[in-house]
Amino acid sequence: MSDGARTLQMVGFDADDTLWRSEDYYREAQDAFERILSAYVDLHDARVAERLYEVEKRNLALFGYGVKGMTLSMVEAAVTITGERIGARDLHRIVEIGKELLRHPVELLPGIREAVEAIAREYRVVLITKGDLFHQEAKVRQCGLADVFGRIEIVSEKDAATYARLLREFELPAHRFLMIGNSLRSDIAPVLALGGWGVHMPYRVTWAHENEAEVDADSPRLRVVDAPQALPAAVAELAALADRTAALGNRG
Repeated sequence: MSDGARTLQMVGFDADDTLWRSEDYYREAQDAFERILSAYVDLHDARVAERLYEVEKRNLALFGYGVKGMTLSMVEAAVTITGERIGARDLHRIVEIGKELLRHPVELLPGIREAVEAIAREYRVVLITKGDLFHQEAKVRQCGLADVFGRIEIVSEKDAATYARLLREFELPAHRFLMIGNSLRSDIAPVLALGGWGVHMPYRVTWAHENEAEVDADSPRLRVVDAPQALPAAVAELAALADRTAALGNRG
């Protein structure tokens, strides 16, 4: 099948923990937050990690995703968990944790540059990421891969409605689109629901919120890989299946 006739036309990439390390830095920030609160409460008895997550989830609709939302949530959680006993000096330390998180380096995952470039030689590639606009723009600039992507989209949420809007803008039906990412909730489930294709590449640590999704692990339109080096082959396999599916449909 010629390039012009192939079914799969575009491959989307997530950014955080798909192209570069991200959650590691958030975990380090939360560890630092917990060390501060340990001077006021017993971390286990006070359910500090669980209560911080509850505050973060509740605040997503107000602050969105990213470092700034996490920092504000840490401040709110600290005040609540300590019964308003936390001192100004320690609140300032929490704010500094957030600032340091904004300054973390952009470190590409081993092998991801080669994988992205290999896939870009065969398909149009786009970057679709969510989070704070300024922070994500800075990371995209620093990553050294921006020129590979034909389009870069920074969105407030990655759900079925967002992907449907982007696909309309791309003038592309969902069955011609494949998404690569580490998050079941943001990268895989919504694209599969629209009729697209997905390659899930789990990162070694993932924020609990991003795993809160129902995905059929046996879906023929889904592949799971454990490293960037496996991405080109997984995309090629799904592309071949997309062509066979389209050919069967045309015969019908």
